[in-house]
Amino acid sequence: QVQLVESGGGWVQAGGSLRLSCAASGRTLWAYMMAWFRQAPGKEREFVAAIGWSSGTYFADSAKDRFTISRDSAKNTVYLQMNSLKPEDTGIYYCVAGVGGIDWVCYNPVGATWGQGTQVDVSS
Repeated sequence: QVQLVESGGGWVQAGGSLRLSCAASGRTLWAYMMAWFRQAPGKEREFVAAIGWSSGTYFADSAKDRFTISRDSAKNTVYLQMNSLKPEDTGIYYCVAGVGGIDWVCYNPVGATWGQGTQVDVSS
């Protein structure tokens, strides 16, 4: 069983940057589809970005051209670099791991492992 711990959240002004980290233990991540979701206050949880075992990346339209997702196999860690942050990026960001494809993780990550989340606050 893999365990995920997110870090790197915080408060930032609009236009600023944050880098979120997701450290895994219990299993190596090389074969896992890894993703980031977020949940804004009063809204449903939504897909943000994903990276496959071959390092192919996928982004929600809201994250394209601003966010980058990467993985460091040696550190068993996945990162989400967020640039040009907007107030609408505010929310709790969750790391997700699972053995499935991009459709699975984007639309119905049943059986995935979730981290506890890290708060991101972007002020205008």
